[in-house]
Amino acid sequence: MTTRRELRRRRLAARRRFRLAVAALTVVALAVRLASVLGSTHLSPLGDAFYYHSAADLLVAGHGFVDPWYWYGQHRVVQTASWPPLFVAVLATAAAVGAKSFLAQRVWCCLVGAALVPLVACTGRRMAGARVGLVAGALAALYPNLWLSDDLGLSETLSPLLVAGVLLLAYRFWQRPGPRRALALGAAVGVAALGRDEMALYVPLVLVPLALLARLGWRRRLVLAGLGTLAALVTVAPWVGYNMHRFRDPTFISSGLGITLASANCDRTYRGPLEGYWSVDCALDVRVDPHADQSVQGAQYQTEALHYVRAHAGRLPAVALARLGRAFGAFHPMEQVALDATLESRPRRWALVGLVSYYALAATTLVGLVVLRRRRVPVLPLLGVGVAVALTVVVTFGQTRYRTPLEVVLVLGAAVALGAPRRRARHRHDLGGTSGASGEGGAELAAALAVLDAARPAAPDTTGGPRPAPVLVGAGARALDSAPRAEAASGATVLVR
Repeated sequence: MTTRRELRRRRLAARRRFRLAVAALTVVALAVRLASVLGSTHLSPLGDAFYYHSAADLLVAGHGFVDPWYWYGQHRVVQTASWPPLFVAVLATAAAVGAKSFLAQRVWCCLVGAALVPLVACTGRRMAGARVGLVAGALAALYPNLWLSDDLGLSETLSPLLVAGVLLLAYRFWQRPGPRRALALGAAVGVAALGRDEMALYVPLVLVPLALLARLGWRRRLVLAGLGTLAALVTVAPWVGYNMHRFRDPTFISSGLGITLASANCDRTYRGPLEGYWSVDCALDVRVDPHADQSVQGAQYQTEALHYVRAHAGRLPAVALARLGRAFGAFHPMEQVALDATLESRPRRWALVGLVSYYALAATTLVGLVVLRRRRVPVLPLLGVGVAVALTVVVTFGQTRYRTPLEVVLVLGAAVALGAPRRRARHRHDLGGTSGASGEGGAELAAALAVLDAARPAAPDTTGGPRPAPVLVGAGARALDSAPRAEAASGATVLVR
């Protein structure tokens, strides 16, 4: 008969194997990313990468968040919030210990990017079991669209970690909704918004729906939704307050929307080879006050962009579809690869590998979503991330790296599809066709049920009543608690530690 000590030993052994496998995958992920950086020809930062690299060095030097183009080009101090602050702060931690060169900060990006593997693995395990978690970790380690930005020194190095953290806490909240978990999820969304301001959409698309769908009374659901939203607001409040102090016009997480809209709404991007994309010439054509701060300039850019949109409203549906097609690989994909290589400095060869891998993962993810639905695991957090990406692209423009948050969803969805068949087969062998427990919980559940079967009385005692059922404590109780009702209906008294 399997004892309580044996159940605990098996559980600890399973956790140890999972952690060792995740550690090995993290080493592989780091090696892949370092090989990309050390074998790269990107010797100097360009575009957004120049901003992040230089802004981090200026922040460490004590100048605050200032525009590096004005600092190095005109020796002027110009306050900036064109980008959210988190990735600059992450690079500044490396610069603070002497890693100030572009190469050193890209190596730091490799370390940050490799941290995605354990986060994704833990998210996958919480969603559908340990096997799915390991498959997700392996995909995250190797998938080019998740490590190409590490080589380029772009904020998409950090975005996957933020998304994985939000999803991990979202499924943790779903499994046992409560105030602390709602606060943790809200704080994670707030941190994500400080990395990419469009991730603030996770409040209405992920956090609030999960709280409102919890199996609780409506009053408690509303309280949890409010707590999570409040936590997100409190997390971003210091940065928002700092911006309100620095700029004339109200500025929240960033002031970059105006110039982004201006670069995406002009004749060049509404027709021709750049349809649905962006052009720096579009923004340069807009006249703004050169002496105003960036909040005022942003409003001027936005006014001109919206004027153009209203004047060309008939083209907007076609342009929106082109933007979505560019971001999701459905509109001139080879042309988009060429644009990514030319304007974004993405290695063309690996961009092609990433495109083919993306198609494969997208198709597999559809299967994974069906599996999750059949197991009554909510797909709403995954869909929420996808909807946020689509809305961002429709409002701004389409490009491959704007899809980065969705890449995490594809990795998790594909891992469910690839890990599910073998898990079901094992459950049929162990539990007579019952599925629904996690990879670790399946063995524990079988052992727990064996304890019950061995201890279940064959006949009433002399008093005519049934003997008291055994008491399960710890791992066996948790495994039994995760079993379907048909298996749990054994009359046992369960005490969970």
